Amino acid sequence: MKAMFRPLLSAGVAVAALFLAAPAVAEPPAALSLVGRADLPGYSGDFDHFAYDLKGNRLFLAAEDHATLEVFDLRSGEHLKTIEGFDAPHSILYLPASNRLLVTDSGKTLTKVLDGTSYKPLGTIRLTPGADSTGYDVPRNRYYVVTGGKNADMKQSFLAEIDPASGKHYGDIPFDAEHVEAMAVEQRGGHLYINVTDKNYVAVVDKKTRKVVGNWSIKEAEQNALAAMDEEAHRLFVVTRKPGKLLVLDTGTGATVASFDAPGRADQVAFDQANHRIYVMGGQGYIGVYQEIDPDHYAKLPDVQTAAGAKTGILVPELSRLFVAVSPGDGKTGAAVLQFAVAPAGTAAGTQ
Repeated sequence: MKAMFRPLLSAGVAVAALFLAAPAVAEPPAALSLVGRADLPGYSGDFDHFAYDLKGNRLFLAAEDHATLEVFDLRSGEHLKTIEGFDAPHSILYLPASNRLLVTDSGKTLTKVLDGTSYKPLGTIRLTPGADSTGYDVPRNRYYVVTGGKNADMKQSFLAEIDPASGKHYGDIPFDAEHVEAMAVEQRGGHLYINVTDKNYVAVVDKKTRKVVGNWSIKEAEQNALAAMDEEAHRLFVVTRKPGKLLVLDTGTGATVASFDAPGRADQVAFDQANHRIYVMGGQGYIGVYQEIDPDHYAKLPDVQTAAGAKTGILVPELSRLFVAVSPGDGKTGAAVLQFAVAPAGTAAGTQ
């Protein structure tokens, strides 16, 4: 019995050794991987939106409650400069041709124009008070700015259309609402889509006539606040806050194509055209990641951890980077800007 048992025992040891020696299979990378963090000690309150200057290697961030504009190195993420002189800055547009910055400010300065080198003020574009969310029609050179509403203690909100280079104001679209939020602007088509948040619908606006030509009720959740789009696929991505949901709408009909849970207290959604992904940044401490398989099919990918208060960000597709601002106050991690590398399509965990 002993003679027979020894070979079996030896074989078992050999088999075990083979399993132990086998190389581990590498896990697929996450859609986003953290590659940098710039801490901003001494900041309080919320950050709002970003913009970037690719040629000049600069990243801009509106420090809404700190009343400043922050400048970072676009590639390293290093904090470079603080610009003062604002009341409550929200959105930023950088114009490479003129090297100018437009900053919407819900305080008395309205929309402020800065020199892109010295950061000295060059003037203001005077609109209805309460300037906040924006959208840019690049081919037509039209800049859309939400004004009025809750930021100005007004019962009505407006969508102003301006020429960002000259400051010419073409007109306003009124909304019987106190809270109008983010929009998605078609670059080849004739419409823009804007969230009328306190009324729970998306307004479809004809850009040429400045008329509302459709209202799409949001029935799956309340407080629709964020928007991005895949114009080629005719899909609008709407994020709600009560509760957190990502809704995919058909831009031809307004019908809901897909619905997913999304991070709470979200303040930014971005569509990654190169990788057909949607990123929803939320204050709960993670980024919701969703894969567009085709215009009618979407999949939830693994969440990407960030920090409490990390609810605004910007995708820089030219560098395959996503920057996220961590607003202090929601957690004990402090103010910071996080930099994530974007995994190429087909390599991320969960991607079909």
